[in-house]
Amino acid sequence: MQGMRLKLIAAADPDMFQERLNRFVENLPEDALIVDIKFSTSNAGTQTMYAALVQYKSVEEWAE
Repeated sequence: MQGMRLKLIAAADPDMFQERLNRFVENLPEDALIVDIKFSTSNAGTQTMYAALVQYKSVEEWAE
């Protein structure tokens, strides 16, 4: 089993943020397991920034 990996995804536009997050999840290898996703927003003036930190790892295929 390999170690944990992290990916930070952020965007100011909520649709763009969702598209980036979906694209990342869809492109994960089949042996990747999402362990956790932390989500946050922050404001700077009138602009809102959306961010997600995805924690994932590769797992070995189960052998019977």
